[in-house]
Amino acid sequence: MLIIDKTKMLTYLLLFTLFFSGTACKEDSAGEDIDEPDEVTLSIDQDSYDFSADGGSDKIQITSNAKWKLTYESDAFCKPTIQSAIGDADVTINATANETTAARSMVMTLTSEGAEDVAISISQAAGEGEPVDPIEPEGPDYVDPDNTDMRDLTSIQLSQLMGIGWNLGNSMEAINAGSTPPTGSETTWGNPVVTKELIDAVKAAGFNTIRVPVSWSHMLSDQSTYKIKTEWLQRVEEVANYALDNEMYVVINVHWDGGWMDHPFYSEQEAINEKLAAFWKQIAVYFRDYDDHLLFAGSNEVRNEANYNAPTAEEAEVQNSFNQTFLTTVRATGGRNTYRHLIVQGFNTNIDHTVNELTIPTDETEDRMMVEVHYYDPYNFSLDENAASGKPLWGEPYKDQTGYVDTWGQEDWVEEQFGKMKTNFVDKGYPVLLGEYGALWRDVSGISDPNYPSQSEHDESRKYYLNYVTKAALDNGIIPVYWDNGHTGNNGFALFNRSSTEVSNQSALDGIISAGEE
Repeated sequence: MLIIDKTKMLTYLLLFTLFFSGTACKEDSAGEDIDEPDEVTLSIDQDSYDFSADGGSDKIQITSNAKWKLTYESDAFCKPTIQSAIGDADVTINATANETTAARSMVMTLTSEGAEDVAISISQAAGEGEPVDPIEPEGPDYVDPDNTDMRDLTSIQLSQLMGIGWNLGNSMEAINAGSTPPTGSETTWGNPVVTKELIDAVKAAGFNTIRVPVSWSHMLSDQSTYKIKTEWLQRVEEVANYALDNEMYVVINVHWDGGWMDHPFYSEQEAINEKLAAFWKQIAVYFRDYDDHLLFAGSNEVRNEANYNAPTAEEAEVQNSFNQTFLTTVRATGGRNTYRHLIVQGFNTNIDHTVNELTIPTDETEDRMMVEVHYYDPYNFSLDENAASGKPLWGEPYKDQTGYVDTWGQEDWVEEQFGKMKTNFVDKGYPVLLGEYGALWRDVSGISDPNYPSQSEHDESRKYYLNYVTKAALDNGIIPVYWDNGHTGNNGFALFNRSSTEVSNQSALDGIISAGEE
């Protein structure tokens, strides 16, 4: 029979409890060790918000000493730009326009383990119902070629005027692809409505080109014919004009758009090309009278959605057919589109896949074509949001900080990759648009590793990376267009606060713009 000494057991239990209560530490979902406070505080400056039918933006001031999260329904009409963070934060909330005739309301809940939930009531006035479709502009499918205001510039010459570019990311391409049919608006992914003041600020900061990623599948009046709503074409035009009025260059495209192009297989080739041609015919006709400051890019990062592997022969061939469909469709509308500078993409806009697999489309117009690739190397520095695996430092100045710098993707890799694009395309008369590049910003304040690089070290390293990549692109005849997704917090890419239009990361901005001044 087992005899248990109760006195000893109680002693062991007491010691066990004291040990673990005195060393309370929690690991978050990203792998960071976060010290738990003795008492969690969680509060907001106001618990109710009221929006007009037109929608708009407001701010929630969150005060906390712990990790918190905002929860809401997936189809909520109002969403925050930051869903989770640690400590105090000012969070922008964006409400979409109410196109119904009924007022609506919702509750957003602020939670933190160890604190009482905080309910935030949000209401919105009734709208005037479904808007009446505007009168569709009349535009024939084809007009005679017209080179008015289409300067006698090759694409190489034009690229030398485009300077450094900026992406209006996660706005005009925002889409709820999970709906059938797709839904959404430019605020669906948390950014506020795009304003002229924002684009003016981008121009004033030193950028000369703006890439406007656009989705179209959620803005169709007829899903069977892929008829784009006129009001969406008008809104895209309005945003493009914000930049064109600043004498900037503008690139509009068919972006991810829910991923319907990410099936580059013979079995789906005809259907995808049919939809792509329908979209580009309408876009090209609508914007046909714009001069050569407006460029069209056929697609985005088309790949096999199941993986990021090198393309098979079938996948490469089908993706190349998308480029040909785009170019042929635009040119067939005539007018200034006969002479417009058009941009085609390599497979997944990956440099190696582009060099190895891109077939330059047939074009009756000479010297009016560019090639697009993207650059986010090395992944663990530029894109990896996990604090445990992500690298906060990059480049020669930090090479001795083992464990915090990647073993590949450094300066020599940048030169090698961009050199490939110069040799294979720029030197052959096809300038390269680096349509996206960048590295996320890391807030290192919540990381408990005592040897982890400081915030200033990360900021300086990121600035160095952005400066180096931007300058290397320019030196190789490549147009660098920085990826800005509008998110100013941890793991964000924003250079500007899109609500206030103020610069949100001066260090990163300086790194980019100064590259064009060296």
